[in-house]
Amino acid sequence: MLEKVGSYDAKTKLPEILRRVESGESFTITNRGKPIADLIPSRSNDRLKAESAIHNILKAKKHKVSDSLLYELKEEGRK
Repeated sequence: MLEKVGSYDAKTKLPEILRRVESGESFTITNRGKPIADLIPSRSNDRLKAESAIHNILKAKKHKVSDSLLYELKEEGRK
């Protein structure tokens, strides 16, 4: 269930509410107790994160690791 916020509180606390939405929370804005609008996190943020992850994976694939370095890293991880 979405947290309800009155229109006056939404107006006066907008920066705080937007920070909370950015962190994943959702709200229903009401006017005199009547639900008017839902404020939910944007899906475009998820898309940007996915695109960034894909870019980083492709970038990492371009760097080849030699067998000797891979062996050293493996042995170091076992300590």
